[in-house]
Formats: sequence, structure tokens, C-alpha cells
Amino acid sequence: MLQVKGKLYPLDRPWVMGILNVTPDSFFAPSRHSADSADEILERASAMIRDGASILDIGGYSTRPGAEDPDPEEEKARIVPAISLIRKHFPDILISADTFRAEVAEAAIEAGADIINDVAGGNLDEKMFGTVARLNVPYILMHMRGTPKTMSRLTDYDDFPGDVLRELAEKLHQLRALGVKDIIIDPGFGFAKTPDQNFSLLAHLPLFRELGCPILVGVSRKSTITRTLGIPTEEALNGTTVLNTVSLMNGADILRVHDVREAMEAILLTEKVKSSTR
Repeated sequence: MLQVKGKLYPLDRPWVMGILNVTPDSFFAPSRHSADSADEILERASAMIRDGASILDIGGYSTRPGAEDPDPEEEKARIVPAISLIRKHFPDILISADTFRAEVAEAAIEAGADIINDVAGGNLDEKMFGTVARLNVPYILMHMRGTPKTMSRLTDYDDFPGDVLRELAEKLHQLRALGVKDIIIDPGFGFAKTPDQNFSLLAHLPLFRELGCPILVGVSRKSTITRTLGIPTEEALNGTTVLNTVSLMNGADILRVHDVREAMEAILLTEKVKSSTR
């Protein structure tokens, strides 16, 4: 169960979070949308909602290696109008703001966002946890080490995936101490992890149930798929569906994806398999 602005949302079946980036340089080109194009943003949002998305994740900062580093004002200039626009036209859809900056998070909530999705898990802005607690909004706690520019060099762990679980548990304890109640856990696929470590995370996903929070998985079209299969990002839908299905079988509650319809199909078929074993 997730509480958003006083309303309870049951997580009795998996949700799909649709990715809508208002950036010029996100790693998957079709997910990029101009912050200046209202029609383009509304068309994409409408399509994802029609296909079954429960949440739209609006991001204005690309975390791919080598991406530009917009300042907070530029990031706000990208996502705040997009959030306001979507909230106006689709008042019932849940909106998450994909940002690791507390001031951007606050501006996003004021514009109509419901959830903060922080890829840095509070590591890149010491004000983030306090801001989330003060705003009293759900928070997606993702595991990452370093920054988007340094994370690929920080993949040495003493005990994997145990270290990831422990690091998330420490952050979860800090958030609980501040009074944050609604927290979603994201193990951070592709962030300070090698492809083999990402596969290990998927295999050990049930371990993260120990944290007592819903689990979000974001593997959509990532390099773990493209490097393993030797294909470009544009051809990674099939591989994404395979890993989404594995995630669902291992207990994922939310799938963060570029392709909503295919994720919804994976949920339906996986539910059929699970129900047949009862």
C-alpha cells in the first residue's frame, strides 16, 4: 500500500512506471522530449497512460555517462512545466520527479508531482532526505555509488549483493528516523554495477523483501542487455521484456520502462503463470 497525498493506492498487482524525459541527451533517443513542445509531451503521456502506466516518471537530467550536467535552474526549467502540463491534462495519473536535487524535488512537488525518484539515494544532496520528510511525499530510494560520471569505476564490493542490501538498509533507517513512511526500494540496476552484477541482482531480488518496502526494477533497454546481446539500444525491447519477466517472477512491484504496453503484457502473462501454481 502506498499513501499519496492522503489517498491509499494498493500494490496488489505490479505497476508500470513510464519514462518521459525532457532532456536532449537521454541514452534512448525516443524517450527524449523537448521541454518546449507541449503537444509532444502530452502525446507521449497520453500514450503511456492509455497503455496502462500507473506512474509517469519525469526527468530533466540524464544520468548516462558523459551526459551534460545542467544546473538546478535548467533542470527545473525542463521538468516543472512538463509536470504542470501533465497534471493539468491528466489529473488522476501519479507523477514522479526523477531528480537527485532537493530544490528541484521541492519545485516538482509544488508543480504537481506526487513522488520523488532519487537515483542517488540522498548521496548527492544532503538536503534531500529532510526535504522529502518535510514535504511528506513517497520517496524512491535507489542504490548508487559515486556520481553518474564516476559510478562505473565503483563496482568493487566485498559481498555482492549483500553490500547493496546493507547500504540501502542504512539509508532506509535514516529516512524512517526522519518520519518518511512511504518508501520504494530500487536496487539500482546499472548504477555502480557491472552487467554480471546486474544479473546477480535480478537473481537475488527476493532478498530485498527483507527491507519491507515495494521494489522497483529499472532495466529498460540498459547496457546490461545491449552489451550481452551485442545489439543497439533500439533493438533491446525483447531483452527488456525478458528481464522484466524475470523481475516479476522474483517479486518486483514496479517496472520502470520506456515501453509501457509490452511491460503490461509481461505483467498479465506472469500473473497467469503465478495464479496457476496456487
